[in-house]
Amino acid sequence: MGISAKEFAELQRRMQSGGGPKAGSARRALPGEEVPVVRMVLGIDPSLRGTGWGVVKVEDGRPYGLAHGTIRCPASWARSRCLLRIHEVFREVLAAHRAEVCAVEGLFHARNLRTAIIMGEARGAAMAAVAVSGLAVYEVAPSKVKLAVAGHGGARKIAVARMVQRMLGLTDLPEPDAADALAIALTYIQEAGRLSLNAPKRV
Repeated sequence: MGISAKEFAELQRRMQSGGGPKAGSARRALPGEEVPVVRMVLGIDPSLRGTGWGVVKVEDGRPYGLAHGTIRCPASWARSRCLLRIHEVFREVLAAHRAEVCAVEGLFHARNLRTAIIMGEARGAAMAAVAVSGLAVYEVAPSKVKLAVAGHGGARKIAVARMVQRMLGLTDLPEPDAADALAIALTYIQEAGRLSLNAPKRV
């Protein structure tokens, strides 16, 4: 599933106008909330065997992809080893890229309780590494990510990856999990620049 040139132009307009932060801009916070407009965001798409991550920088109101990757853990590894690996990699990522805030995919309703628990463990390992660095962590609803980046909630992973590649000026198509993480960061950037009842929530 692709995206037309007209749809891409409209998404660029949203990012450069009301959809993205500008230098010196500030978002009106909702009562009891603060959603800072920042220039560098770390996005995380947690998974035990393939956690995606991506760092997005905003310059002159336009987002650029700085770095991204996927933390792969073989099926032969014990869960505890995977969680340690996730934690260690994010410590390294944060040391290399001075992100100002972290955006992580929000919780979803899994039919399988075991799957939900394992996903929660991976999410916790990543968030713990971020918390140690002192960054604030904001949760982005899964339903909003595809809508914000691809224009509709039913977009396939390949469509999201291609759109992320174009929006961030990436030379190569990012891997699916990394693309999702970059999309999460982009969604945070869009939502932080506007007043919304469903703004990202700090966790």
